[in-house]
Amino acid sequence: MNILIVLAVFVAMEGATWLIHKYVMHGFLWVLHRDHHDHSNEGPMEKNDYFFVIFALPAIALMYLGSIREFNYLFYIGLGITLYGIAYFLVHDIFIHQRMKLFTRTNNPYFQAIRRGHKQHHKHLVKENGECFGFLYVPMKYFKMYFKRKNA
Repeated sequence: MNILIVLAVFVAMEGATWLIHKYVMHGFLWVLHRDHHDHSNEGPMEKNDYFFVIFALPAIALMYLGSIREFNYLFYIGLGITLYGIAYFLVHDIFIHQRMKLFTRTNNPYFQAIRRGHKQHHKHLVKENGECFGFLYVPMKYFKMYFKRKNA
């Protein structure tokens, strides 16, 4: 049962990420997210990196509260959020934005579609009129673009 909680939370985090990215990061917390789009920060870190802390705190709290006596559902909810955060870091920061020069080339159509959708998102330098707010799922047109090439 606990693995189902972790998996369900991991999957649900994609919807939460889309909502948070569109309405919070491109909304009232644009002040923290802007430098991720316009690259106005010259150092290795961005104000946008504060979101890792903002999102990690509830996961840590849930894992702590869920482990005080016996491991309960709160722990596994926090674990699902944490695993999603790890996936986000690996795919978004390392694979897409190349903050570490790993995985620079891929022929995998899924990862090519994710990268293309994210590039479409970043073509907008202002908070309005954005697109592709998801992370592990982008609009189907990007998947079709690369899966057709692979099968052709």
